[in-house]
Amino acid sequence: MEFLCYHRDRSGSLPLREELLEEHWSYMDRYTNEMIARGPTFADDGHTLTGSVHIVDLPDAATARAFAFDEPNYQAGVYRDVLLRRWRNMLGRTMWDFPGGRTGGNRYLVLGLGAGQAADLAVPPDRNELIAYGPLLSDDGADWLGTAALLRAPDPDAARALLTADRYADIEVHTWQFGGRPS
Repeated sequence: MEFLCYHRDRSGSLPLREELLEEHWSYMDRYTNEMIARGPTFADDGHTLTGSVHIVDLPDAATARAFAFDEPNYQAGVYRDVLLRRWRNMLGRTMWDFPGGRTGGNRYLVLGLGAGQAADLAVPPDRNELIAYGPLLSDDGADWLGTAALLRAPDPDAARALLTADRYADIEVHTWQFGGRPS
């Protein structure tokens, strides 16, 4: 089962986040084989950290909750909240398989929070700009709750245009970059 986990930073938590960086990476290293995508999000300035995205393939919802809430930054109070949802990998690949590589261009996390009937269930035509794409689902996988994507786009407005605006209660766009331990 695939899950999207988005930890949102608490205001002023950067010093604590920096202090726990090695603990965070060590924790995530335990999930290397389960990781589909990962990386930090940033404020509009492109430098101020605002959160961390992890898309993982785990056995069940209980394991996903443990993954999200046992994370060292969460335990220490770096994050103000966590969005944890089942997710379906519509591209069938990891971020490391993205043909555009780890750098170059603007990268975004787009979260469409559902309202009503399911939308954007098919992979958009320009899949070469998609890093990850799929629906957000209820714990049992039966109900559509929204859509999440990681993509390369010219700007936030172009990233937002990936989703059908009137089918969502809200669409969030966050600057994002490939994550993981530096090599």
